[in-house]
Amino acid sequence: MNVLLCPDSFKDALSAEQAASAMASGIQRAAPTATINLCPLADGGEGSLEALIAATNAERRQLTVQDALGRPRQASWGWLSEQRTAFIELAEASGLQHLTTHQRNALHTTTYGVGELFLAALDAGATRALLFLGGSATNDAGAGMLQALGAKLVDKNGDSLPPGGAALQQLATLDLSTLDPRLNNLEVEAAVDVDNPLLGPRGASAVFGPQKGASPDDVDTLDRAIGHFADLSAQVLGRDEKELAGAGAAGGMGFAARCFLNATLTPGIEMIMQQAKLPSLLPNVDLIITGEGRLDGQSLSGKTPIGVARLAKRHGKPVIVLAGSLGDGWQACLEEGVTASFALADGPMALEDALPRTAELLADRCESITRLWLAR
Repeated sequence: MNVLLCPDSFKDALSAEQAASAMASGIQRAAPTATINLCPLADGGEGSLEALIAATNAERRQLTVQDALGRPRQASWGWLSEQRTAFIELAEASGLQHLTTHQRNALHTTTYGVGELFLAALDAGATRALLFLGGSATNDAGAGMLQALGAKLVDKNGDSLPPGGAALQQLATLDLSTLDPRLNNLEVEAAVDVDNPLLGPRGASAVFGPQKGASPDDVDTLDRAIGHFADLSAQVLGRDEKELAGAGAAGGMGFAARCFLNATLTPGIEMIMQQAKLPSLLPNVDLIITGEGRLDGQSLSGKTPIGVARLAKRHGKPVIVLAGSLGDGWQACLEEGVTASFALADGPMALEDALPRTAELLADRCESITRLWLAR
């Protein structure tokens, strides 16, 4: 029996690597001689860096950067020296998880720390960077990142803009001539898991601003401010990317990545599966087990289990999904290559009771699945 384990993280419970290890322990109880391949994954959001470091054995590096509120924090990034490739996760510098609920302020949070991570990658000699955009606390359309990389954003008095998306209302001049010239030789691929444009009712501010602390009035302020920034950017660059699918990802960082880093925007799970060499692992496996915290109809938009299932379907391999819960519309996933799906709970239980038991429950489900597989 040859099994491939490629879960995403189980939010607030286990990292993807921890989830894969828990799954493996359950399989080993039922089939001690089974061949087990661990390939923890992510979909481009929070946890993507951890998954890629585990999957590729990349070197983990640390850097003190500014967080979303301008405070110092230790951020990790990944480095593959032979490929001269850097892994940069926006949430490591400017992530929502680093702020308390009361600290969230979408008007003033900044992506400056993300630019600092890019500078570290350039200093290391990177010629390629994979940027993961999920989990941001920011709504500044990448303006802070640009400032860290050398761009000048000034008001009508010639003063540099303060941090945050709201300040972009005062932008008078966008000077890109001072951007770090090494960016010209850096190939950037940005992982996105949404297709929202930059502005409007489906834009960055309206859809994602409230979870970052924006009131309805703040949303209007931010939408106008980053709209002004986008208009000036179009004048400087000679192209308008406001309507680009994914431009609204991470508070407009999709827009900034495309406009100023010339990034290719790619569904996160596809990027990570390729980097983890998942396609090369499939021909020899008998069974694939994946999973994450919740499986529902929204999973079809690019979540890890569906990305895995779609790839496995092309190879004719069965896929079982283990999820903390099965939500509305999960049955649609069966049309995408999922063979069967199971919730983890072994009885009625509250979420606060289930979370500490996630590893145990994953191991138990995998043991049962393995015993059933061997009894065929």
